Amino acid sequence: MTENRAEIPAEYKWDLTAIYADMDAFEADFARAKALIEKFPAHAETMTQSAVGLLSMLKDSVELERIISKLFNYSSFSSDLDTSDNTYLALNGRMMDLANAAGAASYFVSPALIRIDDETLARWYGECPELREYERTIEGSRRYKKYTLSDENEKLLAGLRRGMGGYSGIRSVFANADLDFGYIKGEDGTKTHLTDANYVTFLMSADRRVRRAAFKKMYETYKQFGNTFASIMNAYVKERTTLSRQRGYDSSLQCSVFDDEVTPVIYETLIDTVNKNLPVLYDYYKLKKEVLGLPKYHLYDIYTPLIGSCTKTYSYEEAVEEVLSAISVFGKEYHDVLEDGIKNKHWIDVYPSRGKRSGAYSGGCYDTDPYMLLNYTDTLDDVSTLAHEAGHSMHSYFSRKSNPPQNSEYTIFVAEVASTVNELIFSHKKLRESESREEKLAILNQIMETYKGTLFRQTMFAEFERDMHAMSEAGQTLTKDLLCSKYYEIVKRYFGPDVVCDDDIAYEWMRIPHFYMFFYVYKYATCISAASSIVKRIETEGDAYIPQYLAFLRCGGSKSPLDSLKVAGIDLSDPAVIEDAISDFADTIAQFRELYNK
Repeated sequence: MTENRAEIPAEYKWDLTAIYADMDAFEADFARAKALIEKFPAHAETMTQSAVGLLSMLKDSVELERIISKLFNYSSFSSDLDTSDNTYLALNGRMMDLANAAGAASYFVSPALIRIDDETLARWYGECPELREYERTIEGSRRYKKYTLSDENEKLLAGLRRGMGGYSGIRSVFANADLDFGYIKGEDGTKTHLTDANYVTFLMSADRRVRRAAFKKMYETYKQFGNTFASIMNAYVKERTTLSRQRGYDSSLQCSVFDDEVTPVIYETLIDTVNKNLPVLYDYYKLKKEVLGLPKYHLYDIYTPLIGSCTKTYSYEEAVEEVLSAISVFGKEYHDVLEDGIKNKHWIDVYPSRGKRSGAYSGGCYDTDPYMLLNYTDTLDDVSTLAHEAGHSMHSYFSRKSNPPQNSEYTIFVAEVASTVNELIFSHKKLRESESREEKLAILNQIMETYKGTLFRQTMFAEFERDMHAMSEAGQTLTKDLLCSKYYEIVKRYFGPDVVCDDDIAYEWMRIPHFYMFFYVYKYATCISAASSIVKRIETEGDAYIPQYLAFLRCGGSKSPLDSLKVAGIDLSDPAVIEDAISDFADTIAQFRELYNK
């Protein structure tokens, strides 16, 4: 990392003047957005009176969203390059206020769309064919008609909502600010403060004493406050199940997946299929036990690396060529657009610098290029990250190029598909071509860790979350003992016969913030399953399949996520999709075992 961002050559940095040439241009758009917000409430009466009135509201809504998205991207990108710069922190604060004002000004839109009767809407489509361009937006609100209460009750709920939904924040403050996990001795014998942030780093230590100490200390602390965490969780789940029931959903699970435009069948198929294939995961843990040479393999050994870090390094230029070579399988347009974006249009901010946000992401909106933030340090993992973020960016590129703005953004349900496809395509290509045993083992280890963490672990979380809500819906209070018992039962089944399932793991649910995100974690597992199945078809069918995959990338938000995936020939209600991912995991385990034993 360089201390001074100014020392980094321009070709490795974003050029945000492509979004706004200067702050005068930014302020001009800010003023346009404020003006649109001020006049937007006038649509409350006119949007339900005629096709023209409805179309006018929809156009203003899309224009407002486009301006705010562009403003938000500029301010957040600028802040991410130097998180200590108060100028951009203040700008982000202004943007939050602007977005909240837009939400308040447009609160009436969804209820009004629901109130328009089917016959009237059908007539308006005939009178004004341009309305058809907004059909996904219109129907996106109207599909909730069955679960929408009377105006009086909706108004009451809207008022009550101000006091709801704070459980995640309460849990976060308690776990991250108030809990003190004490100290443990590191590998060098130095006492180090244990935190939730450095916990996994300690679990990856080569010294088993350090791993065990971190594991024991972490859960000894959580155990002391189990009743508090259970009370927070019980209140959160009860709120969600009550609201779901009041709206007429069969369950809180159905309520959540309805937002994703899927059904509980997708959720249940994932859990059932993974459970039937747990012996593959057991084989992975058996391999780790063999390689690490442990007579007993405990849960605090799970994160121990099978091999050391790959010593081969890749310059950024080498990484770009590696990724461009791997994705050339998608054809000339995909390759050339990505190459031009990276090499000529400053899509990527490459290197770490003082104050820059950590990690990596792909961002942007309809009126900007796809921007990627990296913190590149020449490792194999960094090359894989570049492939991953390029997948996000090219998905966004095709979505936005192929659709009007109101249908240009794909949903979170499919957000990790294209990125994971790129990651797997890159890894498989490197495996075929690499002549280095060390590099091959590193790639195989990386793939195994991805499947273990994204497919199996997230499905384990999804199963626990489903069962928590079901127990609450059956009238049970989610006490510490009930939650710990249920979690331990599930964990023991997922880790199998070759892992000593330490009692302390029963408290792990307390440190997982995703359980307050209302059935979110299963999407990680469905995305990697869909991606793995797509990669299998690419590698077996070749060029004949590529147009089908690119058609999926072009869907954006024009179709439901399940229908978008069907364009690529992927049906997530079919267990075979999940089995493709598990099959790749099993093949990777076999390849690692064979190569390691040589």
